[in-house]
Amino acid sequence: MLRFGALRATRKGPEHFPERLREIHAMISELIEEFQPHGVAVESVFTSLNMKTALKLAEVRGVVLLAAAQRDIPVCSYSPREVKASVAGYGHADKQQMQLMVRALLNMSETPEPADAADALAVALCHIQAARFRARLDAGTSRVDGRANEHAKDRAASNGASAPSRREVRSRSDVSRISLLR
Repeated sequence: MLRFGALRATRKGPEHFPERLREIHAMISELIEEFQPHGVAVESVFTSLNMKTALKLAEVRGVVLLAAAQRDIPVCSYSPREVKASVAGYGHADKQQMQLMVRALLNMSETPEPADAADALAVALCHIQAARFRARLDAGTSRVDGRANEHAKDRAASNGASAPSRREVRSRSDVSRISLLR
């Protein structure tokens, strides 16, 4: 872990909101420049919040997405329930449970404060877990695709035909055969 924290509004009120969005964009852009991440993970807006809060969060999220897009950095989005299930093993975990799980998973000596910072760390942990899962899935798919290609070549050789391309091997009937080859 390089660094974590939470941005607190210095000035409140709707008249200062555009300025805060500009500050958030500048801060995210600086962090992207400093750390040069390969990806950005964000939490999707929780829709059962009050409408004004949800709209403001969506605007902030948009500024974060813009900063990432300006640097061609891919963004992954996770729902609050996905994050909680990934980190705490329970999609309805409360803030305190999340803070304690983040602390334990990251071997931190103290509980991350404020709770918003722990939430951001939880989103990062969820993203790491999802990336590891995708990598394992891709590795398994590559292994299965390799077997399918070998099987298709053997089948083609026995029929005297040329081996099908990778695209042909991934047809529905070949996929059912692939699952049997495992």
